Amino acid sequence: MDKLPPFQTHRVDNQPPPFEPRDLWADDQVLRAAVAREGAASFSGSLAEYARLAGDELYRIGFDANRDRPRLKTHDRFGQRIDSVEFHPAYHRLMDAAKAHGVAGLSWHDPRPGAHVARAVLSYLHHQVEAGTSCPLTMTHAAVPVLRREPALQGWADKAAAPAYDGRDVPIADKPGITLGMGMTEKQGGSDVRANQTIATPMAGEGEYSLVGHKWFFSAPMSDGFLVLAQAPGGLSCFLLPRRREDGSKNAFQLMRLKDKLGDWSNASSEVEFTGAWARRIGEEGRGVATIIEMVMFTRLDCMLGAAAEMRMALAQAIHHARHRVTFGKPLVEHPLMRNVLGDLALEAEAALAFSLRVARAVDSAPSDPAEAAFARIATAIGKYWLCKRAPAFVNEAQECLGGAGYVEESILPRLYRQAPLNSIWEGSGNIQCLDVLRALSREPETGAALVAELESVQGCDAGFDGFAASLRDELSAGRFDEYGARLLVERLALALQAAVLLRSKSAAAGLFVHSRLQRAHGLAFGTLPANDSVDQLISRALP
Repeated sequence: MDKLPPFQTHRVDNQPPPFEPRDLWADDQVLRAAVAREGAASFSGSLAEYARLAGDELYRIGFDANRDRPRLKTHDRFGQRIDSVEFHPAYHRLMDAAKAHGVAGLSWHDPRPGAHVARAVLSYLHHQVEAGTSCPLTMTHAAVPVLRREPALQGWADKAAAPAYDGRDVPIADKPGITLGMGMTEKQGGSDVRANQTIATPMAGEGEYSLVGHKWFFSAPMSDGFLVLAQAPGGLSCFLLPRRREDGSKNAFQLMRLKDKLGDWSNASSEVEFTGAWARRIGEEGRGVATIIEMVMFTRLDCMLGAAAEMRMALAQAIHHARHRVTFGKPLVEHPLMRNVLGDLALEAEAALAFSLRVARAVDSAPSDPAEAAFARIATAIGKYWLCKRAPAFVNEAQECLGGAGYVEESILPRLYRQAPLNSIWEGSGNIQCLDVLRALSREPETGAALVAELESVQGCDAGFDGFAASLRDELSAGRFDEYGARLLVERLALALQAAVLLRSKSAAAGLFVHSRLQRAHGLAFGTLPANDSVDQLISRALP
């Protein structure tokens, strides 16, 4: 104190240096190994390039994009209805960087083997530093195969897949690339979309309809077009509703308000009224759910990736802090109980990423491999349920490693924590995922066979795993699935699939994962690992 200038009562010390800039590729040994293992090594150069950009500029401007929230402008200064959403410039820069590097379209505009895995990695890297923009990027990516079903919408599909972003509110003919949103749910139905009441009335043109109704969630309302569900004469159907008609005029919908939501603040969600909005049908009348089902596999995979990304960034923040913060005479990371917590988080994060990229490889192989297609179909539901359930508790544990500093918005951790519950709700809550798993096992026997094959592929690697897997195989073979116990079944399947990926990869984490997760030598909280020599190794390789 005596060395401080007059009236200066404190000095700043015992604080970690800034986290950024970080090379999110060089720092992530687990990621690099998974990319090679799952068949995307040829994309490593472009992935590394985006990882460096994400860990520096995009990380920094993500704070700006979330601090200055989107604003709804229903009318211009002359009183004309415009229904536009204004964003901070950082939002547009994030979208531009993501689109240019293929976060929303690499799978489609560069469809080499491994493209879906590489695109998944791009999404994982982007979501770590700014999750809000992941919403329109995911929907744009997932909509492409649906749009390609209709020859009249090929131009829409091509521009959605294009590595170009244009945030202007102009007709798509004047844009090199576009983004897409969704309007599926309504206030009276939620996940029960068959209860939708929006009416689609056929017009004179082939496949053209006029839509009247209300959507409770109209996601990414600044997008160039939206996939929506509405009741046509033949039943619930899927439509593309553009922001602007082909003549360039504004389509007939009105944004009622932006949602004041818990999660990301950079992106907008809204409520909307369709007041005779023009739309083009995709697929047959009455087959709306079947039409969009292909989207579901891609959006569920991105929910898995989002959860894994939130875990990864939270883990990196916790380790960074613990290495530089001194408590009770030594660095925080050297305290045994803190090592248990950090090691447990590193174990969970590695399993989440490994499982997600294994599923991405299945998605990549699905068009030519029926077994992989069956695995992707059911594993996306299993993974979305489990990883999205784990993310909120994981991020909160990482916050606790920082103490009060992890609860202040100047850190990225509060943003991650607000975001973490979203993926468990979006694209179908936990119960919806579990019921879908039961439905697949009951009606699509190839999905159960794909799960058994995945478990048997590592039989003999670990006795503890073999016993756990045998019990699951017996349960799947019996074919009797109880809705009341669906969550426990899906949890056990998720843990077994994560363990199988780790065992196949010969990860140093595999044995500890089996022992702590499958054999239940683990408490309900993180930081309850049994004593194990691999814990320090898990921490050291999680962040150089």
